[in-house]
Amino acid sequence: MPDSESNLRSSHEDVVNGTSVLNEMKISDEKGSAGKKPVTQIEKNGYPDSIYINAAKIFQGIHTEKSKDRLLVRYGENSEPPMMDFKDEHSKRVSYELAFNALKYQDLLEEMLLNSKTYPCYSIPDELTSLLVVMLYDLQDRKFKKRKIFAEEELVEEVQEIGDYLYSYRTKLAAALARCRIKYDALSIEYFVPETISKQEKRASALPVCFWINTLKISLEDVIRDLEMKGLKKVESVSDFDHYTYAVDQHCHDVLVFPSSLREELLNLDLFEDCKLLLQDKSRSLAVHAAQALLSEGGDVIVAHVGSHLTIAHMSVLTNHSKSKIFVCGVKSSAKEEELKNSFSHMGCENIWLLQEDFTELKPTDPRLEKAKVILLLPQCSELGAGNPMELILSEHRDAGLLQDLFQGFVSEDKLRILAETQLNELVHALKFNKVQAIVYCTCSIYPEENELVVRKALESGVEGDKVRHRLIPSVFSTCSNSESSTEMFFKMEPSEISSGCFLAVIEREKDISKKVPAKDLLASATAKELLDGIVEEKPKEEVKKQKVKRKRKAAASDKPKAAKLHRQTGANVKAEVPVSKAASKTKEKHERPKKAASDIQEKHMHQNKAASNTPEKKVHKKKAASNTPEKKVHKKKAATNTPQKNVQRTKAASNTPQKKVHQKKVVSNIQEKNARQTKAASNVPTSKAAGNTPQKKVP
Repeated sequence: MPDSESNLRSSHEDVVNGTSVLNEMKISDEKGSAGKKPVTQIEKNGYPDSIYINAAKIFQGIHTEKSKDRLLVRYGENSEPPMMDFKDEHSKRVSYELAFNALKYQDLLEEMLLNSKTYPCYSIPDELTSLLVVMLYDLQDRKFKKRKIFAEEELVEEVQEIGDYLYSYRTKLAAALARCRIKYDALSIEYFVPETISKQEKRASALPVCFWINTLKISLEDVIRDLEMKGLKKVESVSDFDHYTYAVDQHCHDVLVFPSSLREELLNLDLFEDCKLLLQDKSRSLAVHAAQALLSEGGDVIVAHVGSHLTIAHMSVLTNHSKSKIFVCGVKSSAKEEELKNSFSHMGCENIWLLQEDFTELKPTDPRLEKAKVILLLPQCSELGAGNPMELILSEHRDAGLLQDLFQGFVSEDKLRILAETQLNELVHALKFNKVQAIVYCTCSIYPEENELVVRKALESGVEGDKVRHRLIPSVFSTCSNSESSTEMFFKMEPSEISSGCFLAVIEREKDISKKVPAKDLLASATAKELLDGIVEEKPKEEVKKQKVKRKRKAAASDKPKAAKLHRQTGANVKAEVPVSKAASKTKEKHERPKKAASDIQEKHMHQNKAASNTPEKKVHKKKAASNTPEKKVHKKKAATNTPQKNVQRTKAASNTPQKKVHQKKVVSNIQEKNARQTKAASNVPTSKAAGNTPQKKVP
């Protein structure tokens, strides 16, 4: 009996050592291919019981269902989504990674259980099979060493029982693993990973990592200075990468890109611990920058999903210089609200407002959102275009079921249809916010059903009662090389070894100005934008109306002296005696029309010069002013005449007598006025001056 136990112990050690050698061979190959500094192996001692429990719950919902003829391991019912309680982000990440690793090696782990006779076990119900598989993966990852019990750990009875059970079968399990590797000629267990996952993980491991700078805590210049002090060199682009190098992203001015080999070193820097540098997928930075470029001064932003707190913080940092508010939808629990507030406070973000309602529950007329000008819509999608889908699922609290799609490398038609319907409903709801100027729609999907088709359907659907139109506009980034995408104004980046995939569409609100805006305002706007170069601008109706009133007033004023002007023209042939008496008539007209006195005097001088009169009007007028006879008497004498100028004009208008007779009557009247005038003037003016040729300038 001792000999058999010794042989069994020796066999177990050989199997374990063989497994270790194969694993070390793989590590050595990786180091040689990288050509970099040695990789330090971290000893694995297992995890706390709570992580195994959460990982088992996740695996229960994502494991691959086998057909009945292959169904040898049963996992019990999977009717409702599991309720998980993570202590922190680290425990959550480890739980998801452990569950996903169990999914990747599900076939191998099930074969190990069956070959070693470890399963079935009647003491373990089907509901705990997921826990059995998850803990088996961790056991082989520890090279079948005993798990360490952590201090102050809350023990779970089921975890302790299954852990002890598997450890008791460790030799048989190690032997079963060795047989499987020999059977398939596998140098490592990575051979059993599906090819789609293997390619994706290989691409993710080589993909450059992106960090955005929290300018609330540090400037770009200070970050660059700090990195240079640590020996990192700035290069122009990703294609120039060496080991200790970095570059500024070509699309986002506050994003730095590093080689993937520096990931762990960067995460240990003080810059990262102090939230001065933050690791995030570039697609989220693209979405945030696209939204910020559309934001007017003082306008607010609606973030339709909680997603990653880093995305919200990045939006807050970019809008910190303005008075913008960031409204985040879907913060349901008070615990989540408290967690987010602490994170934002630690990063220095103060303009964030958390809303309990889901985005589709918000009313477009909500008074809190009165100043909202941009909606940032990052809907749940298949995420298959992301550089590291696992990272995106973890950071944005996405459905764990996406891990199954990631494992398969595609999304089923039913699931894709459900995702697209949800995305369409959210985008159509966003179009109902009439005061919002633009919507940024962004996904990490590779499927048109989640990208172009959703946007087109939303624009074609129309919103009931909507009085505005929406259109696609280019984003602030340069369009991709795909000509079709450029024509359709979508921004797309295909997944590659240097970039994650991203789809981005910007939808702008366009008012129907043909009915609402007056023509004068439209012309004024066009003139301000210099769009009417060389085109005569039509005057507004109010200005045209004012000019018409001015022309009417001017015409009315010009009609009053028209008869007098005609009178002067017809009297031009009268002999020299006429101007003297005519001066008296003009003096009368001046008193009757005080406002036009100056104009009439000028016309009188012109007439006197034409008639060759030597007596200026000014002299006659001054003689009249010097007369002792009051103006009232002169007016009475003139009124006594039978043919005043006003009556002559009326007689001319009403009478059929020819114009010649009218003038003859006027001549007779003027002669009578002249005789009266001369009689009056004789008493005041010396004879020599009355008949003399004294010039006007010598008049005292």
